[in-house]
Amino acid sequence: MENWDEIRTAFQVARVGTVSGAASALGVHHATVIRHIDALEKRLGERLFQRHARGYTPTEAGRDLLSVAQVTEDQFAQLASRIKGQGETVSGELVITAISGLGGLLSGVLTEFQEAHPGLIIRFLTGTRLFRLDFGEAHIAIRAGNPPSEPDNVVQPFGRMRIGLYAARRYADKYGIPATEADLPKHRFIGSDDPESRAPFYGWLRGMVPPEAITFRTSDASPTGEALFAGAGIGFLAAHEAERSADLVEVLPPRREWDAPLWLVTHVDLHRTLKVQRFLAHLKERAATWTTL
Repeated sequence: MENWDEIRTAFQVARVGTVSGAASALGVHHATVIRHIDALEKRLGERLFQRHARGYTPTEAGRDLLSVAQVTEDQFAQLASRIKGQGETVSGELVITAISGLGGLLSGVLTEFQEAHPGLIIRFLTGTRLFRLDFGEAHIAIRAGNPPSEPDNVVQPFGRMRIGLYAARRYADKYGIPATEADLPKHRFIGSDDPESRAPFYGWLRGMVPPEAITFRTSDASPTGEALFAGAGIGFLAAHEAERSADLVEVLPPRREWDAPLWLVTHVDLHRTLKVQRFLAHLKERAATWTTL
């Protein structure tokens, strides 16, 4: 490619989503950013971004180019450090994506790692979206469920997240707690808005209570937890989160069949970089001290 500056500009636009944000990150005028994007698209003969009122979103061609740019930028950073005689450094951005239920555990781990490497910018992305490691959207993904099968990924087991059934004391004071499983249909439950959810505990719940008993339904783990603490009903929660609150009553303890297997996933092109290896080692060391996952 004739002009690496244009590719770096496109990478920054994709990362922050706006021309002004990319200009600020690169230390150039916003007109320079627009000129670089226009020139690169003309040279390639393809649109790299969809323009809209809120900013720029990469097209499929844009995501392909940016996956290469992410890897190349990391490799250039490592090369520059070696040339300077300093060896690789842990700096720049570290992008971690994980399911929402791990936020409480990982935030502390990430903070400790950043304190040890103050030049590092942490981007911690949670939710249900499956970030594409092959497109450079994240350095490390922590995923739950079946082992990820995308090609060119390095997949390592990371324990199992134990899930129990809980109620807030506010709910227990108002409605009581089921004495046996036979009492479950008489209560109010928090569940998934997706009737086809593959989460094993939601499949169990659908077999135990009628649909009308699931009175509060959400599409993500975060509002599910908030609804549980608010007393909207009985709901599932990771055991490590439940242990941090004195306001919850255990309705049923974690069961093996409810567990969510966890996986550490990295792309083969970035797996051996110092930044990724250092964080993985730090994460595994801290995870070994967790009494409940």
